Amino acid sequence: MKNILLSTVFGAASLVLAPLAATAQQTQQSSTSTKPVSAVERDLRRFSDWVSEKVTKAEDGARREWPSVMADYDRQSARLDRATDSLSVQSRREYATQKARYKVWAAEQQRLDSAANEPATVADTQSRLLGEKVDINRARATELPDLYARLLENTRDQRRRWTAAEWSEASAVLARLNARYEEVRTQLPTEERLRVRSWQAEFRTLEKARDVKEVIDNR
Repeated sequence: MKNILLSTVFGAASLVLAPLAATAQQTQQSSTSTKPVSAVERDLRRFSDWVSEKVTKAEDGARREWPSVMADYDRQSARLDRATDSLSVQSRREYATQKARYKVWAAEQQRLDSAANEPATVADTQSRLLGEKVDINRARATELPDLYARLLENTRDQRRRWTAAEWSEASAVLARLNARYEEVRTQLPTEERLRVRSWQAEFRTLEKARDVKEVIDNR
């Protein structure tokens, strides 16, 4: 009877302890296989996220920030270049892939920007979007609100049919209007300045909406 009782107790104990032992073993294996992420690996993750954020952002918005974009890329890539030997083989491949993604994207943005600012393209785009031939660099302060209004009216009407090149051309027109506005804005009353600011913001909103749509369509 005693033997039967002991056998029953040991059997029950083994049923309880076996899963605990397996769990402990798995925990030990997990703890030994998980290595802390190094600083350079964290830098690589940040760089990968940064590249992904840039290449999915509206191209025209990125080009307006081009000097800071290039400075950010140079700073991050220089730090990673110095620490490449500390990366795993897989991480080095990831780094090379992200650099290649950025360079392809950057080259395309520069191509679009260059094409949008060719003299013939500038004249044609301004006539199409502003409704007349105008030298924006010499536009009077009082003329600017009407020019912004025309640009936004045509942007609202045509944007759904625009290609990336046409968005670049429209953005180049906006950039020239903005540059002239900064030179003469003090000559405008507050009410007109507020209207201009609202049109500038609306163009950015339409641009971002186009960017979000492209991301969704490409999924």
